[in-house]
Amino acid sequence: MPEEKIEVIAYSGYRVEEIPRAFIKNGERIEIIEILSQWVEESLRERIRKRVFLCKDKNGNVYHMVYDEMRKEWYLR
Repeated sequence: MPEEKIEVIAYSGYRVEEIPRAFIKNGERIEIIEILSQWVEESLRERIRKRVFLCKDKNGNVYHMVYDEMRKEWYLR
């Protein structure tokens, strides 16, 4: 499934871009009210590490948000 690059407003704890709080899609700010699940995807061969969040907004919509640690970019899956 293709990934769509997005702008994310994230809480930064001891590491940068730790937890997404909201994101901008088609000019609209969408607030995240709950993180349903999160995990890390890694590939040693391709040298990638992505943090994936399954998030829910106030309307009940669920999104897969991906943070590419190497590129320092957020995507919707």
